[in-house]
Amino acid sequence: MFDGVAARYDVTNTVLSFGRDRSWRRATRDALALAPGDVVLDIAAGTGVSTVELARSGATCLAADFSLGMLRTGHARHAGEVPYLAADAMRLPLADASVDAVVMSFGLRNVVDTDAALAEFARVTRPGGTLAICEFSTPTWTPFRRVYTDYLMRALPRVARAVSSNPDAYVYLAESIRSWPDQAALARRIAGAGWGAVSWRDLTGGIVALHTAVR
Repeated sequence: MFDGVAARYDVTNTVLSFGRDRSWRRATRDALALAPGDVVLDIAAGTGVSTVELARSGATCLAADFSLGMLRTGHARHAGEVPYLAADAMRLPLADASVDAVVMSFGLRNVVDTDAALAEFARVTRPGGTLAICEFSTPTWTPFRRVYTDYLMRALPRVARAVSSNPDAYVYLAESIRSWPDQAALARRIAGAGWGAVSWRDLTGGIVALHTAVR
């Protein structure tokens, strides 16, 4: 499915989020407080737009994804900016304690076993290293939550038909967002996978939540 949306994935996300995707990427980068010399794994990086944003910190950032179509599209657009790696989030081809931070933006809900992925992220992160999960979540204001849900299930697929290379994939997107755990529930799952100091920050009224934790 992600191979099928790779060609216009980035522009579709920008349209569907009304341009907020850029600020969400900046917030994720800023939350990590990265420095030159840090090694960062950006898992489910897609075409690498998020990885390029992270690399602006001066850190060494690796774009990893399960979709070869996404990786090929990203490499063609950003060749030489960041390295690309085909990887399964539940079985990362990295040594124990080999990175300073793991980042996953809008990809955790697509993993078959969320808890296994979170534990795998802990395995490859050095003690004291950081996790950042930027993911769609639950709006905090009840009246807006209803409007948002209606947008997801009705308007989002219609808009996707106009701009996406595979609009049917965005029906899945809407359904996966609606069924995803809220902020507190996801925080409990992160802690249960061996991470400490778990916290979150709501972005755009809770449409997105940025969870951080320490290994």
